[in-house]
Amino acid sequence: MKSIIIAAPHSGSGKTTITLGIMECLKRRGLTVAPFKVGPDFIDPGYHRHICGRPSVNLDGWMCGGDFVRETFFHHAAGADIAVVEGVMGLFDGIGGASEEGSTAQVAKLLGASVILVADAKGQARSVAALVKGFAEFDPEVKLAGVIFNNVASETHGRVLRDAVESHLPDVRVLGCIPRDESLGIPSRHLGLFTVDENPLPADFLDHLVEVVREYVDLGMLWTVATLQGVPDSKGQEGQTSRRKPVRIGVACDAAFCFVYEDNLRLLRQAGAELVEFSPLADEALPEGVAGLYLPGGYPEVFADILAANGPMKEAVRGAVEGGMPVFAECGGFIYLSRGVAGMLGDVESFHEFVGIFPVATRMLPRRKALGYREVELADDSIIAPAGTIARGHEFHYSEMEAMPPEVERLYRVRRAGVDLGMEGYRHKNCLASYIHLHFGSNPGMAEAFVNNCRNYAQRSRS
Repeated sequence: MKSIIIAAPHSGSGKTTITLGIMECLKRRGLTVAPFKVGPDFIDPGYHRHICGRPSVNLDGWMCGGDFVRETFFHHAAGADIAVVEGVMGLFDGIGGASEEGSTAQVAKLLGASVILVADAKGQARSVAALVKGFAEFDPEVKLAGVIFNNVASETHGRVLRDAVESHLPDVRVLGCIPRDESLGIPSRHLGLFTVDENPLPADFLDHLVEVVREYVDLGMLWTVATLQGVPDSKGQEGQTSRRKPVRIGVACDAAFCFVYEDNLRLLRQAGAELVEFSPLADEALPEGVAGLYLPGGYPEVFADILAANGPMKEAVRGAVEGGMPVFAECGGFIYLSRGVAGMLGDVESFHEFVGIFPVATRMLPRRKALGYREVELADDSIIAPAGTIARGHEFHYSEMEAMPPEVERLYRVRRAGVDLGMEGYRHKNCLASYIHLHFGSNPGMAEAFVNNCRNYAQRSRS
């Protein structure tokens, strides 16, 4: 199997669009492409899945550590001809200025994969050689094998770019010079790009993208510089799977609830869960026989009117929580369990009622409220872990909630880069909800604990 990592000097270089084009070209050549995304992003992996026909998996050295990154990479890449990893932010950007943790460079070193740099050439000429040289030499352990220039103004501009790099950096191949093309943009909004469910890439868009990549990118050379990956023995890659009878857990999955780490689902299955998808938008009842609920993040604020109007589903979720069923909710799922959401789409007077487990309203803001990695320590035993457990995750939202009443339990001691952020992670009966997206790969025992608590609930319900 071969592998490449597609990175950039900074966000907005065209990395995602070019990654999709390369994936589509490789797929059309009959190759099986295993897609991955560095960092905690949820939207780009949806587009990867759309192109490659298989799940795209997050790789994050800070949240999950090196061993888990390597294990999940080889697990999900099994059977592929090539693994294509899209980076996050700039190549060396991560949790802070003094550490590589959480960066694309860290993942590149963990996997030993070749890096292709996508650089925005707008407004630059010979200076790109200095830019590329800096990225090539900043960390000698990162193998920068090639560069693709984006937003190239003309053939003459492209020739200058090639000459500049080839005359100063003979070991870095110029794989392509892609001209400016406004038609290849993907629309975005407050949390990033529109999701692929809302903005499915039409056939003519993909055809045009493929034409551009085929014409302006040397795919043969890209294949040559890609790392030939030594795939470990498949034994043990699947992980230990519970031999007990599976317990059914409902997972909210629709346009409003679509932000979930693929490995969270994998670890739940390995712990003995039978995951059953349901839609709070369209369904009026929970799946039959479920003994737990997982409410991931997403865009409940965008679909607030539909969610608010679905009274039977709100009542079903409310009844499950009040009946003691284990329920784990994060970010958008947490918002859905609040009294409701106000201030959408510039209408500050609007208010849409949600499930109401937590007695606070959510308000949308014009600017980002929170963004960044989080580390939590469990202050008490819970449905996902015993007291003292350390887990890591990420927080990103444009909303805020009213002050939670003091009688609602707080279970998470939250830290950011060692700084205490106070208590979060709210519990009502067996429901645990938070703005933080925890990655179960940071402490795989969380998946097992949640499944076991769901199994215990099922047994109590039958007795």
